[in-house]
Amino acid sequence: MKKTIRDLDVKNKRVLVRCDFNVPLNEKGDITDDNRITAALPTIKYIMEKGGKPILMSHLGRPKGKADKKLTLAPVGKKLEELLGCEVVFADYDDVINEEVVELSKKDFEKILLLQNTRFRKEEKENEENFSKELAKLGDIFINDAFGTSHRAHASNVGVAKNLPNGVGFLVEKEIDKIGGVLKNPEKPLIAILGGAKVSDKINVIENLLNIADKIIIGGGMAFTFVAAQGYEVGKSILEEDKIDLAKELMKKAEEKGVDLVLPLDYKVAEEFSNDSEWKTVSYENIPSDYMGLDIGEKSIELFSKLIKEAKTVIWNGPMGVFEFDNFAEGTEEICKVLAENDIISIIGGGDSAAAVKKAGLEDSMTHISTGGGASLEFMEGKVLPGIDIISDK
Repeated sequence: MKKTIRDLDVKNKRVLVRCDFNVPLNEKGDITDDNRITAALPTIKYIMEKGGKPILMSHLGRPKGKADKKLTLAPVGKKLEELLGCEVVFADYDDVINEEVVELSKKDFEKILLLQNTRFRKEEKENEENFSKELAKLGDIFINDAFGTSHRAHASNVGVAKNLPNGVGFLVEKEIDKIGGVLKNPEKPLIAILGGAKVSDKINVIENLLNIADKIIIGGGMAFTFVAAQGYEVGKSILEEDKIDLAKELMKKAEEKGVDLVLPLDYKVAEEFSNDSEWKTVSYENIPSDYMGLDIGEKSIELFSKLIKEAKTVIWNGPMGVFEFDNFAEGTEEICKVLAENDIISIIGGGDSAAAVKKAGLEDSMTHISTGGGASLEFMEGKVLPGIDIISDK
């Protein structure tokens, strides 16, 4: 068990918090989705209620180790003020940390301090020791509340944690409890639903879940590599030819472990990768050579829905089709609805799966939606996440 913020006395302390404020911005620089900011609020509020001073740091986008004013955290500071109803001092320094920022960290305990984008410094991604020590001067305690970057060993998480008493915030604690709990001791039957474009992105997840799942449903573009592995044509559908043997191997492993690897029975296929392309539904054995699969068909939706209803726990990572196109979003949307309407422990991986659930307006009906796409994937693979591993044990 990792130490949490509850295990540390934050009163009269400067609490340096690694948040995940990597929010989407429009061309004007306005935030278009503030979910990652609202997810950090419980930890920030707790520090303030207990008499500590929150000093917040995060990256935003990919500035490639130098200042880029299009990726400033200034809009995040304004949004935090709006959501918290208190003043947020934004340390708008391109070098992120300097003597002025250290002085700001010691002033006005009733105010929140927000640092500039940590990735304005190339030392951040390099986990450079001196930069980590400089950042550590800003706090008496360090809290990692950025699950979305915990699979990366950077200066603002792993580096700082080496230099300060530390723990995880409420957001990271929840991710560990919900995803980790299901991986260690799931309520059975457990079904994993895996989609997305490539088998190569999910190899390790499949192999890890073969040890705990009763059934694994495969959808999305990655399913066509399994179709090809069975000797059928996939037309112009996405295909990883170099992974066909791997797909055969995974099917064999599933059989040996007594896990049902369930593939789509039919597909919505079209001639062009476009929402407006004419489409038809065909069985998996009969995909025409000049067509591409863009969603699962009705028989697949019916089969997958039936299996999901029989489950006690479902882990879902990856859409069933090109859900960004309304005409090819039905498979993904129906999975969302079945999970929402039934009494199932539903763990949704970050990224596209989370986006699909939000698009369907069903976030409140899911047990847990992860805030980290890559991090949740690596967690499901059974990998050690450096940003969590570095945190002190209780």
